[in-house]
Amino acid sequence: MYLSLLLLPMFGSAVAGLLGRKIGVTGAHIITCSCLITSAILAIVAFYEVGLCNSPVSINLISWIDSELMDVSWGFMFDSLTVSMLLPVLVVSSLVHIFSVDYMSADPHNQRFFAYLSMFTFFMLVLVTGDNYLIMFVGWEGIGISSYLLINFWFTRIQANKSAIKALVVNRVGDMFLSIGFFAIFFVFGNLDYSTVFSIAPFINETIITIIGLLLLLAAMGKSAQLGLHTWLPDAMEGPTPVSALIHAATLVTAGVYLLLRSSPVIEYGPTTLIIITWVGALTAFFAASTGLLQNDLKRVIAYSTCSQMGYLFMACGLSQYNVALFHLVNHAFFKALLFLAAGAVLHATYDQQDQRRLGGLIGFLPFTYTAILIGSLSLMALPWLTGFYSKDLILEVAYGQYEFSGQVAYWLGTLSACLTAFYSLRLISLTFLTYPNASKSVYLHTHDAPTIVMIPLIILSLLAIFFGYIARDLFVGMGSDFLSPSLFTHPSHISLIEAEFGLPQIIKLLPAIGTLMGAGLALYLYHILPVFTIDLTNNTLGQKLYRFFNGKYYIDVIYNHYIINGGLQLGYVISKVLDRGIIELVGPYGLATGLTSGSKDIAKLDTGNLTSYALYLAIALVTLVMILLSPVLLNAALINTPLILVLLAGTLCLPYLNYSNESSRYSPPYKIEDFMFYNTTLNVMLPILFLYPEIKGDISYFSSTLYASNFFFRKIRVGN
Repeated sequence: MYLSLLLLPMFGSAVAGLLGRKIGVTGAHIITCSCLITSAILAIVAFYEVGLCNSPVSINLISWIDSELMDVSWGFMFDSLTVSMLLPVLVVSSLVHIFSVDYMSADPHNQRFFAYLSMFTFFMLVLVTGDNYLIMFVGWEGIGISSYLLINFWFTRIQANKSAIKALVVNRVGDMFLSIGFFAIFFVFGNLDYSTVFSIAPFINETIITIIGLLLLLAAMGKSAQLGLHTWLPDAMEGPTPVSALIHAATLVTAGVYLLLRSSPVIEYGPTTLIIITWVGALTAFFAASTGLLQNDLKRVIAYSTCSQMGYLFMACGLSQYNVALFHLVNHAFFKALLFLAAGAVLHATYDQQDQRRLGGLIGFLPFTYTAILIGSLSLMALPWLTGFYSKDLILEVAYGQYEFSGQVAYWLGTLSACLTAFYSLRLISLTFLTYPNASKSVYLHTHDAPTIVMIPLIILSLLAIFFGYIARDLFVGMGSDFLSPSLFTHPSHISLIEAEFGLPQIIKLLPAIGTLMGAGLALYLYHILPVFTIDLTNNTLGQKLYRFFNGKYYIDVIYNHYIINGGLQLGYVISKVLDRGIIELVGPYGLATGLTSGSKDIAKLDTGNLTSYALYLAIALVTLVMILLSPVLLNAALINTPLILVLLAGTLCLPYLNYSNESSRYSPPYKIEDFMFYNTTLNVMLPILFLYPEIKGDISYFSSTLYASNFFFRKIRVGN
């Protein structure tokens, strides 16, 4: 059963992709949807057997790497954490497949789309179910490639190309740190199996654990779009809306959080890592919420809400509340998939109009879609007694219950982010459904609610967005629940759930809900009762600058493009032109070959055919030999040193470059008097250099007389005077 759960999506992908022309569009729909629905049903059964009945399953297929240094097998593990992740992944993926049947009906490449979609799900299952870090890495890279293919599905659009490449490159940054982290784990622990690594982790040096934890954090930041590596997430909206729903709800962005959850027995022993994770999550939640305030693209607003919610999940992981993080991850998957699919229904009905300012008044035309978006938005806002309330508010409570500075910062930033979330959620509903109609008449004439096949996923997700949190709260975060204890590890000193539940002031618990209601009320007031006020805000210089700042996403993309990317391109140019093709070629094989060639030509110039030239060379050789042989006796030993030898060598090497005239008559000497003036000048320059060495000053007179005597001797021979 468990292998079938894993392989069915891959089977559907292979059939739709390889045999798409044989089975047709309908056949691809039937096969892929059937495989995903069957796999989702099996996941629910696995959740009951493994999670509720507490009977984990381990499957070891075959050996993959078998050497003296490393032993890795293709193995899969189904524990409470795995089956909890399988539930949102397969349920949401199945509903996305069903939704896509109608949404992509006009596209001529249905088979390819459904093949990519099922492959994406398969690699996410591999990532979640692998029993070692290397299998996780296979799934990690698989979802990266699949996301590139899905975002770039409409590859004829240049913006889709740019977005897909951006997503791949930014995720590659995280993948690089993940690779380094795996190397570090293997170097320290000697293995990549979860069981081995987790059992040895308590006995490893804290500094090493901190380094490994930071590497895993940077990897998770890339996949889960945390501050600094978030820029790919809003641009991923260029793909079809079902792709956005799958990426943002249950698969790609949750992979980073799953990495931290799975590695909890390691990072728990690095307190510095936990503090950094908390800060990263809190800052990301606030940044994304404030950026979403003034976005006008319908899907982009929901995308920034995803980024903000991922910040909450990181915040919970940094606070060591892994069960709360997992609970919010599952809840978020349901209401975020609902938001994206409902937004897709709006786009489908309005000829793909994504600008909220050009919509409005759709509540009478799309009542069912309006209801779905309203439920998803209220759950996102953590309105009391909806799914998002039971986990989001609990994250803020445990943050305050830490009674540490990082926890306090996380609480206040999270509370402020909750207010901003409520504001842009109600702003989205107001501009799209409630305000005065701003679309063309043709749009409203052809606008109609979703067909039945689209309503089914929206209804199921709406019910989950309302009731799932209430049903599953005691299982995931209940006081006496040990549902996740075999999979997640929390250090005893980091347990603060009881304090958060019973020890906090009532106002601290109510403050996020009060802020949420205030943010929602402010949005309704500004966009319905006092719309002129929002227009007047941008009539002054300060308002325009603030609008550009938040609408421009803090100018982070501009900073990246102007400084980092341009700086990287300039550095690449310098390395290519100056270092690679310059210095390295100069001293490398090319330079060596060129130097030997030119040196050979220079030496060949010494072969003049004149007897006097050969006499000069013999005299130089004789004097040099005498100096080398007799210097220990005639000179102080300190005179024979490396600087002196180099100076002599430099003076000797100057001889081949003297100007000579072979074109003159054979009776004229080959060298002129002016040539030896050059040699004399060289000697006069080199001799003062020797005075820089105190140990040879006593012998300088002898050395000078020897050089000038030899120079006079050479001159007599060469010039004939």
